[in-house]
Amino acid sequence: MATKATSKGKTTTRKTKNTSNEKFGKDTYVKWYKDMLLMRKFEEKAGQLYIQQKFGGFCHLYIGQEAIVAGTVSASRPTDKHMTAYRDHAHPIGLGTDVRVLMAELYGRQTGCSKGKGGSMHFFDKEKNFMGGHGIVGAQIPMGAGVAFAEKYQGTDNVVFVSMGDGAARQGALHETFNMAMLWKLPAIFIIENNNYAMGTSVERTTNVLDLEKLGSSYEMPSYTVDGMSPEAVHEAIEMAVERARKGEGPTLLDIRTYRYKGHSMSDPQKYRTKEEVKEYQSKDPIEHCLSIIKERKYLSEDEIKAIQDWVANEVKEAVEFAENSPYPPAEELYIDVYKTEDYPFIKEY
Repeated sequence: MATKATSKGKTTTRKTKNTSNEKFGKDTYVKWYKDMLLMRKFEEKAGQLYIQQKFGGFCHLYIGQEAIVAGTVSASRPTDKHMTAYRDHAHPIGLGTDVRVLMAELYGRQTGCSKGKGGSMHFFDKEKNFMGGHGIVGAQIPMGAGVAFAEKYQGTDNVVFVSMGDGAARQGALHETFNMAMLWKLPAIFIIENNNYAMGTSVERTTNVLDLEKLGSSYEMPSYTVDGMSPEAVHEAIEMAVERARKGEGPTLLDIRTYRYKGHSMSDPQKYRTKEEVKEYQSKDPIEHCLSIIKERKYLSEDEIKAIQDWVANEVKEAVEFAENSPYPPAEELYIDVYKTEDYPFIKEY
């Protein structure tokens, strides 16, 4: 089911397209499985390495939410742009960024995707059109609209995906952005990765509006609730929103209901939820869902499945080796990529 804002600002509930998995074939399920497994194993290793103090800073894992990235990427084009918050490891992996440079970025090494200057929260890959993870809560919402404005101004039919958590949906900038995005019919798709908890605070404790798709109603923005544990449901919702955006009809809001199996960050004791609740969502795991369909339809043999699993394990292993053998940035990197003017005259060295 999906909730759509009507022209009078009320909400009506209607079904989206049939989300039967019969629509999707072997290539799609195999890619979903392979990509999501790589996301999962990369982050499981990252969590282990963080505990071992191999790298510092913050570390926010996406484990459990992989179907959102998988379904979004499969329903989009390589020329579309993607932007998210600081829970940003899975997005570039889904877009095809080499996990070696991502692991190097976690380690703060010069070979990282942000030259070791960003760390976990600031992955970036211009070649894959990943416009970055952003550490300021909700900052990506107006910035994403700005990227969408640029695409429209340049006359492309590219779409910009702007992902945020349910906590970021409380930021005032969201309302300013939604107003302008609808007024200017920007080709943006606003995705609330609604995992029920903003850090450790449930949606129920932060708002009377529990159905976050209603945030689009004031702006007459088409808004839907989507099952975020299903890559099929995500793909179809994105496909619908993309079609509208490419036609020049403006943005869409998607409240994608998902769940993170791990804490908000690695330092989160998770006392705000029960183990039973976590297990309930783990029983809907999107990776296991795809694997079960692959086996049920005999898309791959057991040996072929094992080959994918071995490939993923080796990719993660090589990513760690690459990161640990890469150099740290030299001191002069402090002054590079800060100002557009290379010989900026007001830099003071102390």
